Amino acid sequence: MAALGRGAGTELGDDIKLATYTHGQPSSSPEDAKFKRPMVMEIIEKKIEYLRKENTTLNLYGSVFLGTTAGFSGILANFIFRYCFKVQHDALKTYSSLATLPFLSTIVTYKLFVTDALYSGDISQENCVVRSSLVGVLCGVLYPSGLAFSKNGRLAVKYHTVPLPPKGRVLLHWSLLCHREVKAMAIPLTLQMLLGIMNGLQHYEVFESIRNREETVHED
Repeated sequence: MAALGRGAGTELGDDIKLATYTHGQPSSSPEDAKFKRPMVMEIIEKKIEYLRKENTTLNLYGSVFLGTTAGFSGILANFIFRYCFKVQHDALKTYSSLATLPFLSTIVTYKLFVTDALYSGDISQENCVVRSSLVGVLCGVLYPSGLAFSKNGRLAVKYHTVPLPPKGRVLLHWSLLCHREVKAMAIPLTLQMLLGIMNGLQHYEVFESIRNREETVHED
């Protein structure tokens, strides 16, 4: 990603210098001057649009990567709770939903709370990192864990694969039943937190570098 940014910056500088140099040459007629100025503005507009597209592509890759790891976390959570509740039914249905829903929720939430906030200029680098890591933890660990717990708990009750919990103590009963295996979710929890921090830092740096280039282009 850094190489893409440097390449875009070099190409931008060369084109602006060329356009400025051409614009600064003594014109042989007023018609030439009128023609060269729109040409410079057209080059600037094209380069700004290119930088914005580059920023969008890099941001999309970051959120998709975070969403993909959230999907794998959902698969792990589903495996753990199916094992705890001894559920053998609807495997394809539960695995597909536990892989898809965390993936989509991570992408949508990241866009709303990180990407859109960056474009509006409302958050600093620290807030960007914190929000990105929270999205990774909430959508990549807590949400799929709760979803897997709920889905497989209902299947356990439906097919009587484990003793039914006493009335009023459903959550406590099932939590005690799964508390040892659930400790394995500490692995994706740590991973999602680290990936969220790294993604937030990289996202903010890319956004700042492209915004600085746009400001430089407008000043030129």
